[in-house]
Amino acid sequence: MPLPDNQTFQQALAALKAGNLNEAERLFKTVLRASPAHIATLNLLGITLTQLGHFAEAETYLRLALREQPKSDATLYNYGSVLKALNRPEEALERFTEALAINPAAPETWNNRGTVLNELKRHERALEDFDRAIALNPRFAEAFYNKGKSLTMLKRFEEALADYQRALALQPDFAEAWLGRGKIFNELKQYADALDAYDRALSLKAGLAEAWLGRGNVFTDLKRHDDALAAYDKALALKPGLAEAWLGRGNVFNDFKQFNEAFAAYDKALALEPRLNYAASARLHAKLYLCDWSNLDAEIDDLLSLMRTQNVLSIPFALLSISSSPADQLLCARGHVHDQPAFPALWRGEIYSHDRIRVAYLSADFHEHPIANSAIGLYERHDRSRFDATAISFGPDRNSPMRERIKGAFEHFIDVAHKTDQEIAHLVRELEIDIAVDLMGHTENARPGILARRPAPIQVSYLGFLGTMGAAYIDYVIANEIVLPPEQQRYYTESIVHLPGCFLPNDNRLKIAPVTPSRPDAGLPSTGFVFCSFNATYKFSPAMFELWMRLLHKVEGSVLWLLESNAEAAVNLRREAQRCGIDPGRLVFAPRITLSAHLARQRLADLFLDTTPYNAGATAAASLWSGVPVLTAIGETFVGRMAASILHAVGLAELVTESLPDYEALALKIAAEPAYRAALKDKLARNRGAYPLFDTARSTRHIEAAYISMWQARQNGDLPAGFAVKAAD
Repeated sequence: MPLPDNQTFQQALAALKAGNLNEAERLFKTVLRASPAHIATLNLLGITLTQLGHFAEAETYLRLALREQPKSDATLYNYGSVLKALNRPEEALERFTEALAINPAAPETWNNRGTVLNELKRHERALEDFDRAIALNPRFAEAFYNKGKSLTMLKRFEEALADYQRALALQPDFAEAWLGRGKIFNELKQYADALDAYDRALSLKAGLAEAWLGRGNVFTDLKRHDDALAAYDKALALKPGLAEAWLGRGNVFNDFKQFNEAFAAYDKALALEPRLNYAASARLHAKLYLCDWSNLDAEIDDLLSLMRTQNVLSIPFALLSISSSPADQLLCARGHVHDQPAFPALWRGEIYSHDRIRVAYLSADFHEHPIANSAIGLYERHDRSRFDATAISFGPDRNSPMRERIKGAFEHFIDVAHKTDQEIAHLVRELEIDIAVDLMGHTENARPGILARRPAPIQVSYLGFLGTMGAAYIDYVIANEIVLPPEQQRYYTESIVHLPGCFLPNDNRLKIAPVTPSRPDAGLPSTGFVFCSFNATYKFSPAMFELWMRLLHKVEGSVLWLLESNAEAAVNLRREAQRCGIDPGRLVFAPRITLSAHLARQRLADLFLDTTPYNAGATAAASLWSGVPVLTAIGETFVGRMAASILHAVGLAELVTESLPDYEALALKIAAEPAYRAALKDKLARNRGAYPLFDTARSTRHIEAAYISMWQARQNGDLPAGFAVKAAD
C-alpha cells in the first residue's frame, strides 16, 4: 500500500480540527488519490463528509474503510453514525453492536447505540446502553441527557427530570437538556416551569427552534394565541421543515375557527412528515369543517391505515365523523391515552362515609353550549336530600344567562380555570368526591389529566364524548341500549350503564321565543317544502349531501336550510349543489342567533334531515322541542345511533330508518304527502309532553339511580360492571 503524503494528511487533519471542513475534504481526497486504501484517511474523510451533511458520500468512503479493515471498532462506529444520519437505524444498530463486540470499553459507542434504540422505540434497551456509557464515563453529560429522553418516552418523568439535571450539573450550557425539561413540564401542564425551561434553553442557544416550538405549545394550551403564533413563526424561521410547528399553527387557527388556514398548516406539516402523530386526523377534520370533499374517501382510508398498521396517533374526536368502526375508535382512543402522561392514583381505596353522595361534574362548557342546554335541567333537579352536587368549571367565565343558571343549579360551583390538572385533581380528592363525571372526554378544551390522576373512587364519562375514552381510569360510560347495544361492550374500556328511555337529558323549561318570524324574514321562500339540517358542517358527507340534492331535485320548489358556518363551507356546498344540477340559491344559510330565537325560527322548517355517520344529538332534540320532526338513518357507532335513541324516546320510531335508500324514500313520502306530514307533527305535539324524552324529572331519577348503583358497588368493594337502570314509576 503506497504511503500517503504525510504533509498533506497533516494539513487535512489540522483543517478538520479547525472546523475548515471544505478544505479538509479537498486535502483528504488529495491524499486518497495517492493512497486509495489508506484507512485513517478513509475514516477521517467519512467523518468530514458527515459533518458537512454529505451522508451518502460519507457512507461510500466508510464502506471502503471497512472493507480494508473489517475489525476496526472506530470504522464501525463511524459507519454506524452515518447510517443513523441516513435514517437506516436497523443497519446502524448492527454496526454499533459489531463495534461494541470488538471494544466494549467505548462509552461513545454505547451512547450512540442507545440513541438508535431510542429511534426504534426500544427505550428500555436504550436505557441499558446509556447506563453502560455512564458507568464507563460518569461525567458523560450527553449520555445523561439521552437517558432522560428515553425516560421521557417511557413517561417516567421524575426520573427523566433528574437525569436532565445531572446533565446540566456536568455541562451547564447544555441547552438541549433545558429543552428536555421544558417538554416534561409541558406534558405535566406545569406551564410556568415549562416556559422557564424553554427560556433557559434559548438563553444558551437562541437558534434552538424546538424551544420556540415548546413555547408555542404552552401558549396554545393557555389560549394565548397571538403569543403561540409568534413562537411558531420564530421556530419556522429557524427551521422551516419543523413539521410540529406547522401542526401547532394549525391548532391555533383551528381554535380561531379559521379552518382554511388550519387546513393549510396541517397540510404543510403532513407534507414534511407524513407519519406525524395527529396531523392527518387534524387535517381531515379541518377539511370536513370546510366541506372540501376532494379525494375524501382515499384520505379517510389512508388515515385509518396509518392508525391501524403504523401506529400513527389520531385525534379521537376526528374519528367519530368519518366511517370508522367501533374497533377503530377503540384503537384510536387507547393510542391517544397511552400517549398521555400516567400518574399515581390520588384515591387509594378509601371508603367515604358521607350522608349524601358527592357528585362532581367536570367541564369547560358551563356556559351557552349544547351540553349545558341539555343537562341544565338535570343539574337543577338533583335530589339534594340524596346528592351533594358540585360543578368543577375549567372553561371561560362567559357572562350569560346560562352561566348564571348553571351557577344557581349547583350547591357548589368552583371555577378552576387557572389551576393546573394536578391542583384540580387534588381539589377533587380533598372534597372527597364519590363520583366524578367527566362531561368532556376527548373533545376541545378537555382536561383528561385531571381524572388520569384518579382523584375519585368512581369516574364516569357522560355526554361530552360519545365513544370510548380508552382509559383505565374511567369506570363507566352512561348510555342506553339503542346507542350502545350490549354486544358493543367489547369496544369499550368503560363498563356500559344502560338508562331507560333516552341517554340524553333534556330541559323541559327550554324557552322558545314567543314570536315566530315569517319565512321571508328568515330568508326562506314564502311557499315550498323546507328541509333543514342544523348540524355542524364536519358532520356532512358527500353521500349525505348528494342524497339531499336528489330530494331537492324531486321535490319541486323545496329548499335546504343550513346553519351558517364558515364562508368556505358555504362556497363549497353551493359548488357541490351546482355539480349535482341544483340551483345554489336553493341552499339557504341561517345566521347564528340566540337559542330561543333559533327554536322559534326553526318552526318554519318542515323536516329536519339528520346526518350520518355522526348524528344530531342535542340539535335533534331541540328540533323536536320546536315541533319539527327529525329523520335519521341508524348507524353502527354511538354517534350514529343518537337520533334513533332520541326518536324512540319521543314515540317517533317510524322516523328511524335502516339505510340511506330507506331514509331517502321516507323523506320523499313526508314531502309529497301533506296529510302524513301533518299527522307526524300532530303526533310529535302530543308526545312531547307525554313521552320520556322531555320528562326532565324522570330522566334525573334514572341518572341518580345509576349513580346510586355505582356508589353501592364501590361501598361493597365490587369492581365496576355494566348494569341497566330500571325505569322509574
